[in-house]
Amino acid sequence: MGKQYRSLKPSDIDFINAQKVFFIASCSGKEVNLSPRGYDSLFIQDDKTIYMIDMLGSGNRTARDILDDGEVTLMFTAFEGKPNILRCFCKGEVFEKSSDTFRTNQSHFEEDMNAVRHMFKFTIYAVESSCGMGVPLMHFESERSDVRDYALNCHEKGTFESYVTSHRIPPDLHAL
Repeated sequence: MGKQYRSLKPSDIDFINAQKVFFIASCSGKEVNLSPRGYDSLFIQDDKTIYMIDMLGSGNRTARDILDDGEVTLMFTAFEGKPNILRCFCKGEVFEKSSDTFRTNQSHFEEDMNAVRHMFKFTIYAVESSCGMGVPLMHFESERSDVRDYALNCHEKGTFESYVTSHRIPPDLHAL
């Protein structure tokens, strides 16, 4: 039976830190965006605050939804060991690399910041845990370096900022 509560417990933080992959869903009134994420991209500041660095990708949907006052859900699933699913329901903020918040928090990540597009801050308003007994057991092999390598290559060639600019969400957030 699932349980819902208002903030992360220490055991939740340990569980999140042990996961190699997680999922982020966001919505701002139109379609729901859902993406798997990896790398060392999360920093848990406290029981209600998580920071996430965001690398280049084909779109910028999570940022669009946050900027349109949408909702964000982070989901962590045990693919190894004891079954468990943990969801964090959040409101988000987006911070560009030039912001004080980005500069203050970048030291919490091991990632090369030249590969990072921006940083998200998630403020948790509810946490939900459930059994996860229907999730298959899977073995982690390794991270893929493709996105990181591509972003660092863009940085070296001087095309990183133009990529970010060309993939910005337009002012009319729902224009397709």
